Amino acid sequence: MNTGRKEIQRLSALALSLALLAGCGQGGSPAASSGGPASGSGASSGQGETYTIGVIQYMEHPAMDQCYEGFVQALKDNGYDNVVYDLQNGQGDTTNLSTIADRFVSRKVDMVLAIATDAAQAIAGKTTEIPILATAVTSYPVAGLVDSDEAPGGNLTGTSDMNPVAAQIQLIADLVPGVQTIGLAYNSSEDNSVLQIKLAKEAIEAMGLAWTEVTITNSSEAQQAMLSLVSKCDAVYIPTDNTMASAMATVGGVTTEAKIPTVCGADTMVLEGGLATMGINYYELGYQTGLMAIQVMQGADPGQMPIQYAQNSDAVTINGEIAEEIGYVVPEQYASCVVYPES
Repeated sequence: MNTGRKEIQRLSALALSLALLAGCGQGGSPAASSGGPASGSGASSGQGETYTIGVIQYMEHPAMDQCYEGFVQALKDNGYDNVVYDLQNGQGDTTNLSTIADRFVSRKVDMVLAIATDAAQAIAGKTTEIPILATAVTSYPVAGLVDSDEAPGGNLTGTSDMNPVAAQIQLIADLVPGVQTIGLAYNSSEDNSVLQIKLAKEAIEAMGLAWTEVTITNSSEAQQAMLSLVSKCDAVYIPTDNTMASAMATVGGVTTEAKIPTVCGADTMVLEGGLATMGINYYELGYQTGLMAIQVMQGADPGQMPIQYAQNSDAVTINGEIAEEIGYVVPEQYASCVVYPES
């Protein structure tokens, strides 16, 4: 855990402790969490009783895993030691997500944590009663999950992983002097990816540069798409796209062979084959979501809790191994941002 994360946790725990002292009610705060499969339907949150949280995760991927880990840690750090988590992975399949959502509704879990847009959409369409906390969703209004960021309405709120897209495009210009054409790769069926690409195109055009793009519908198409793309551009930009993220090992193989610098939407994507990013930390985003969940467990109405954005989104990460493999010399100003993935 890095120093920044520890400081966020320390301050968050302090703030929550003060809130608990100011608003202590009968029965105390609900105890919360150990983890493991849920063994019963939604228990109340009274002292000594379990609180069941169903977790619906779009697919297994480091960024989504970190969201879950941060969420759990936030509750643990604040004294919630009796929560039971029912963690279910949709494996990137909407049918699986629908089945998981039905399961949570039938079991009447106390709360649902939805990780990624498709997961949030799956559970939001099944219940208007169970509180839903979502994370790793780029735009809640675009995804049709809330009325607005400021006043979500209904039973759902959460945190956004909206990237500083314009700053990421500027990072490409900083890292690749003389860049003329930026390649864009994404799944055109992911609403949040389409939004990010729209912002990227605007930023690229505002800088007087050109763009070219490839789209895919599943990870098996990634290799062929990237082989086509790298012959037409000087650098590649990939947003926080679930499909592209799941194929980053393949994507990285193509871009590394072609010696094309690739800037990604998340640090987890960089560690799996990209060159660099300026983006958010998904563990911290999950932790932030966990703090929101505690407010709901204490009686707050999700529909009246504004969507929150990442508190830190300007950290640059550069994959030292990829830089060496493509013969890229990291500018001195970014030397301290170089990391090496664990072997």
